[in-house]
Amino acid sequence: MNGSCYNLLEQLKRLGGDSLLYALMTVGTKLIAFFMLPVYILYLGAEEIGVMENIDALTSMLTFVVIFGTDSALAFYYFDTKDEALKKRHVQHVLMFRLLVSCLLLLIGVIAGKLLSNIILGTDKYVELIHIAFIVLVLESIITLVLTYFRYEFFTKKVVFYTVLKLALAALLSFLFLKYWMAEVNVVYYARALGAILIIIFVLPYIKRFITFKIDMKLMKEILAYAAPLVPASTAFWVISSSNRFFLSHYETLAHVGIYGVAVKFATVITLLTSSFQMAWRPYTMSIKERPDAKNIFAKVYIIVLAGGMLGLLGIATFIPYILRWMIGNPDFYEASHYITVLSLGTFLNFYYLIISVGLFIKKETKTISVYFGIAAVISIVLNIILIPLLSIWGAVLAVVISYLFACIVIFIKSQSVYRVPVSIKKLLLLFITGVISMLSIVYIQEYSTLNTFYIIIPWLFYLAIVGVTVIPRKY
Repeated sequence: MNGSCYNLLEQLKRLGGDSLLYALMTVGTKLIAFFMLPVYILYLGAEEIGVMENIDALTSMLTFVVIFGTDSALAFYYFDTKDEALKKRHVQHVLMFRLLVSCLLLLIGVIAGKLLSNIILGTDKYVELIHIAFIVLVLESIITLVLTYFRYEFFTKKVVFYTVLKLALAALLSFLFLKYWMAEVNVVYYARALGAILIIIFVLPYIKRFITFKIDMKLMKEILAYAAPLVPASTAFWVISSSNRFFLSHYETLAHVGIYGVAVKFATVITLLTSSFQMAWRPYTMSIKERPDAKNIFAKVYIIVLAGGMLGLLGIATFIPYILRWMIGNPDFYEASHYITVLSLGTFLNFYYLIISVGLFIKKETKTISVYFGIAAVISIVLNIILIPLLSIWGAVLAVVISYLFACIVIFIKSQSVYRVPVSIKKLLLLFITGVISMLSIVYIQEYSTLNTFYIIIPWLFYLAIVGVTVIPRKY
C-alpha cells in the first residue's frame, strides 16, 4: 500500500514538474517572440514587416501540410505498444514522411518562387526570400519531430532547452544580422535557417537513429489513415487566424499587413494567461465529471471566466495605447493600437470555446468541433472578401472576431444539447454584450475622440456594476 502511494506521489510530482517546465517554456518562447517585435520595427519598415507576416502565414499553412496530423497519429501508436523497435519504426516513418513532403514543397518553392512571390507579395523581388523560407520549413520539420520524440520519452528538460534555444538563437542572430549586416527582411530568415542548422547539429545523434530508406507501406498507410481526418480542423484554424493577411495585401498594401501583424502580436500576448488555464481545464473537467455537483461547478466557471476575460479586455483597451507607444518608437505603427483590443477579443473567444465545450469532450462528440470550425473558416473567407475592401484593416479584424464568435455560439449550443450545464444564458449574454460595449467605448474614447481620458472610468464603472450584479453571490 505504501509503495503504491509512493509511486502515485512520484507520478504526480513528475506530472507537476513537467507541466511547470512546459508552462515556463511557453511563456519564455512567447516573450522572446514578443520582445523581438520592437527590434524588427527598428530596422524594418511597415512594408517589410508585412512581407514577414505573409511569408510566415504561408509557411504556417505549409507546416500543417508537412505535419499532416502525424503528431497525433504518432502519439497514438507510440504509446499503443511496448515494443521499442516498433516505436522506433513509427518515428522513422513519420520523419521520412515529413522530410519527403517538406522537400517536395522546397522543390515547388524553387521552381515556382517567382509565381509565389507575385501571388502573396504582389512583386517578384522576394523570390530569394521564398527559397530561404522553404529551406527553414525543411529544417524545422526535422527539429519538430526530434522534439516530439523527446516529449514522448519524457525528456522534458531537453524539450524545453532546445525549444527555447532554437527561438533564442534565431532572435539573437536576427538582431546581429540586422544591426551589423543589412537592415533587410531576408536576413531574418537567414538567421532562422542558421539557428535551425545549429540545433540540428546538436541533436544529430538522434536524427541518425531515425533516418531510414526502408519504408513499410502498410505502416505508413496506417499512420496516414489516422492522421488525415485531423487535417481539416488545423486548416480551418489557419484560415481564420492567418489567411486575412493575403486578402489585406491584395486589397490594400503590404504596409497595412505590417500594421495588422503588429496588432496581432500584441493581441496574442494574452495567451500567456489563458494557456496555463487551458492546460489545466481539460484534465480537471474529466476528473470531476462523475461528481453530482460537476455541472454546477462548470456553470460557475463559464460565468467567472467570461467576466474575468471581459475585464481583462477592458484593461487592454485602457493601457495598450501607452504600452505600444512605449515599446515601439516608430509612429508608422501607432495605428496598430486601434485594433489590438478587438483582436484580443478574438483571441479570448478562441480560448473560451474550449471552456464551454466541456459537454462535447465528456460525451466524446468532439468531431463536431472540426465541422463548426470548418464552417467558421468559410465565413471568415467571405467576410474578408466583403469587409476588407470596405473597412480596410478593420475588415480583417472583424472577420476574425465574427468567425470565432460564430464557432463559440454553435459549439456551446451543441455542447448543451448533449450535456446540459445549468448556466444562465441571460447572464452570459449580459456579461458578453455589456463587456463588448464597454470595451468599444474605451477604444473610442482613447483612439477616435477628443474626450478627456478621464471618461474611461464610466465604461469601467458600468461593467463592474454588471459583474457585481451577475457574478457576485447575493445573500437573502
